[in-house]
Amino acid sequence: MEDKDLMESELLVIKGVCDLYLHGTIESTTAEVHCAFKDALNESLDIQNKIYNLMAEKGWYKTDVADQTKIDNAKQKFSSANA
Repeated sequence: MEDKDLMESELLVIKGVCDLYLHGTIESTTAEVHCAFKDALNESLDIQNKIYNLMAEKGWYKTDVADQTKIDNAKQKFSSANA
């Protein structure tokens, strides 16, 4: 398995872990459990960010630049929906 494939797999796993910790944090019934899940979530988010940055640095995680017209249209659509 190549490095890129390993990093993609790691990123998918850590995203899943973050999702689980987020739900654990939201559903916690005590302050202690909430704090434990929140701390684990923050650590996992830091790991996710490091993996993403490494992949982006190597050109393995491409992102598209958003079209400004589409951004403006979405802003207008949602701001008028709230009015």
